Amino acid sequence: MEKNISLSNVKIHDEMWSYYMDLVKNKVIPYIYDALNDRVENAEPSGAIRNFKIAAGYAQGEYTGRVFQDSDVAKWLEAVAYYLTWNPDAELEKLADSVIDIVVAAQHEDGYLNTYFTIKEPGKRWTNLYECHEMYCFGHLTEAAIAYYQATGKKKLLNAMIKYADLICENFGSEPGKLRGYDGHQECEIALVKLYKVTGEQKYLDLARFFLEERGAEPYYYDIEWERRGKTYYYPRPSEIPPSRQNKENIQAHKRPREQCEAVGHAVRFAYMATAMSDVAYETGDKDLLNACRRLWNSAVNKRMYITGAIGSTRHGEAFTFDYDLPNDRAYGETCASIGMVFFAYSMLKNEKKAEYADIMELELYNTILVGLGIDGQSFFYVNPLEVNPLSCQYDPDMIKVKPIRQKWFATACCPPNIARLISSLGKYIYSQTEETIYVHLYISSTTDFNVDGKRLTLINQSRYPWDGNIRFITRADEPIDTAIALRIPQWTEAFTVKVNGEEYINFKVENGYAIIQRQFKDGDTIELGLDVKPRFYYSNENVRYNAGKVALKAGPIVYCVEEIDNGDKLHSLLVDTSKQPLIVDTSQWPFRYNKIVVDGYREFSREDGALYTTSTPLRRETKVHFIPYFLWGNRNNGQPKEMKVWIRES
Repeated sequence: MEKNISLSNVKIHDEMWSYYMDLVKNKVIPYIYDALNDRVENAEPSGAIRNFKIAAGYAQGEYTGRVFQDSDVAKWLEAVAYYLTWNPDAELEKLADSVIDIVVAAQHEDGYLNTYFTIKEPGKRWTNLYECHEMYCFGHLTEAAIAYYQATGKKKLLNAMIKYADLICENFGSEPGKLRGYDGHQECEIALVKLYKVTGEQKYLDLARFFLEERGAEPYYYDIEWERRGKTYYYPRPSEIPPSRQNKENIQAHKRPREQCEAVGHAVRFAYMATAMSDVAYETGDKDLLNACRRLWNSAVNKRMYITGAIGSTRHGEAFTFDYDLPNDRAYGETCASIGMVFFAYSMLKNEKKAEYADIMELELYNTILVGLGIDGQSFFYVNPLEVNPLSCQYDPDMIKVKPIRQKWFATACCPPNIARLISSLGKYIYSQTEETIYVHLYISSTTDFNVDGKRLTLINQSRYPWDGNIRFITRADEPIDTAIALRIPQWTEAFTVKVNGEEYINFKVENGYAIIQRQFKDGDTIELGLDVKPRFYYSNENVRYNAGKVALKAGPIVYCVEEIDNGDKLHSLLVDTSKQPLIVDTSQWPFRYNKIVVDGYREFSREDGALYTTSTPLRRETKVHFIPYFLWGNRNNGQPKEMKVWIRES
């Protein structure tokens, strides 16, 4: 079983990640708070905190925003809680306390807490689980409550959510007289497992398992509640068509989760459901459920994932489509979906220590998650394509969701606070510890304390990873400690070296992608891991028709792209010469040191200027093709939309 590593025991001092963590504290958290209070000029109004005030009787007015608006406040609170865990801040805590006071004041006497159904449709709670996200909002509020309790010891929000959870337990289940429903957007299952771990109450774990077991069962619950509420819908739909004839796959209710084999439907819901399945499997030892997780992992990662880690190929349903269908310009790749994949990967690491899970966790963190946040801390991407042409975004109706510049806010604003809570909790994903072994999943410079048989062992990680593959650990211990330290060997590295105290170390064994060093560690010992992070060209499986004849550039976990600002427009006319070794030509100081890469290539142009079609072979002119990390694209354009591409034609 896992040993708990408190987030407060992990001190990150990584040049790149510290920049983003400071950005979240100093820019993102205050900005989101302003957005939730409708104080951001020319941005979509949120109304989220005002909704709680109205529901609490502190204000008058109509409900504002989406049906799931409560969840934005919850994720903001969770982000604050994680920050307070590793960096206490009295003023920020006071602000969070004031928001919690408003949230709790909106709770009903019986424990129910949802501003939409309190303000907009009183008396209709739990009548439209199919569309209205009640359990989803409960889940996010519960996660926030747990995080805040763990950070501050304060139980006000936690007690409120326990009361709400008890109400749900009283009303949902397989017993006679209870509702056999489950939320259309999975999330509460994750929260219920966390609540079980905090309280020790078995009923919360049982309820999480019930929701997973009931999903997709016959008779189809959403048809039953549709009939009960008079065959109406929240979102515009043909009223005569029951939910069972709508897209059941979009909410992963086409089969029971343990019977599912493919990543289908809404990508965020998929990732949250898979995380919950893995969490329940871990807590219960359910091997059949874990096997289902493995199947879903294989489908998502090996057949339906972009090279950046993005999932979700279409805006229609924000969903997967079919194997190898990975269009670049129409890629949806919602930021929240990649965050969900981090949760899924980390949960799977609890079940089985396999480097493939940490590899994907790293891929998501360094690419599709960071790209969702501008370096100003006040602009965001919701959709993360691998190719952008501003004219297509402007004139093609199918590209309506793709934005060539980051946005101030969104009507559906799930992504900004989700990014904030993930980056604030980054320290929890770096290590795992069992009774026998400390596992290193991510090479983020940090200082972390571990309890090994009652003795304290401190690991200090120092590196410029991912820009440099030389990673160094220093141990601190009051007395010698016998243990094992397992270093992840990423799938992308072609070679690696291990040294202990400056000498080559060959007495390690590699298990499931981890190099395990078993020895007695003393104060001042050093471990050095060398990884090959040189730039490499990658090719797609031949079934990915969009990438035929094209290559992508990666160095270590970082995916690179070309931008118009460096290469001029008409990026589709560029070709790269893969016979030439890419060169790292600059270590930039903006906004932190990172590697740019230059590749020899060509620019293609027509012989007959202006002709739409011609029999003449295009001309080629030699050029240098400049690449930057994908996650940084769109930050240097001063708000002007410009082109971007990940996959480039091979010469």
